[in-house]
Amino acid sequence: MRLRRFAKLRRILFVILLIFFGLWLNNNSLLVDRSHAKMTFLAHRGLAQTFDLEGVEWNTDTSKIIHEPEHLYLENTLESMRAAFEAGADIIEFDVRVTQDNQLAVFHDYELSFRTNGTGLVSDYTMDELKTLDIGYGYTADNGETFPFRGKFVGQMPSIDEVFTAFPDGEFLIDIKDSDILAARLLDEQFRNMPPERLAQISISGNRETIEYLIEKYPDMKHIYRSKLQQGLVDYMLVGWTGYVPENLHNMHLHIPLTYARFLWGWPNRFLERMESVNSRVVIVDGDGSWSDGFDTFEQIENLPPNFTGTIWTERIDLINSETLAKQ
Repeated sequence: MRLRRFAKLRRILFVILLIFFGLWLNNNSLLVDRSHAKMTFLAHRGLAQTFDLEGVEWNTDTSKIIHEPEHLYLENTLESMRAAFEAGADIIEFDVRVTQDNQLAVFHDYELSFRTNGTGLVSDYTMDELKTLDIGYGYTADNGETFPFRGKFVGQMPSIDEVFTAFPDGEFLIDIKDSDILAARLLDEQFRNMPPERLAQISISGNRETIEYLIEKYPDMKHIYRSKLQQGLVDYMLVGWTGYVPENLHNMHLHIPLTYARFLWGWPNRFLERMESVNSRVVIVDGDGSWSDGFDTFEQIENLPPNFTGTIWTERIDLINSETLAKQ
């Protein structure tokens, strides 16, 4: 009797071990060849001034808390994007808002007075009127004692047309800041004239209504809105051990904090392979996800898995790029 029980227990233990081995085999990264891939860089708003994220809220005027400037570029300008591409950025994120004359201005804040010498909303002005503003007016690193960019950035708020003209082959993540569906319709007008190979270089983010409007017309376009990403990752944690990728993660721009990425089935290499197989891009940010922390120092880069081949989010592409990393 005891021998039978022992034999039964051995069979149960064998099955359990077999299951765990299967899980390991299906989700380990050791057997995944990523020699064809390399780490890529997503520059947040081009090359921008940086600031401490502690205490920052959605409506904080971050131009008033910048670090002492280490370069002469401001976010969301053509020159900052050009500098970012030249420094090694593979993708650039920029923000858009609708103007009074139904154009898309490249600007982040909901309130013009935060950074510029204007007041009110972007939607209160035509694109030509926005061109008269000084977008470097409000930046200060010393509590308002000096304003190092004041007077130097008059007329440098670009339209989206200018961005696409200046960088016809540039890869972009466009963050739609307005919740009004009009922004999506104006982007649709832009996209209609683009060939498939150009559309493949565009990703979009925004609220649910604007993104769903666009992906209905462009179902293969990489996109993100927070609730879909969160649900997709929950679904993946439930079933991803099988290798199955839930539909909510297809054609996505996956913006994932490194803190949580470590717990995803198949992380890192098998997870990257699975996401790429469904036309999704994995972008890793530092921190816990409360804000989009960039990988801006070599110490932060060292926290990534060895030979990481996904995309990293950075505020300082001039410091963190493939050339400088190769020298470390």
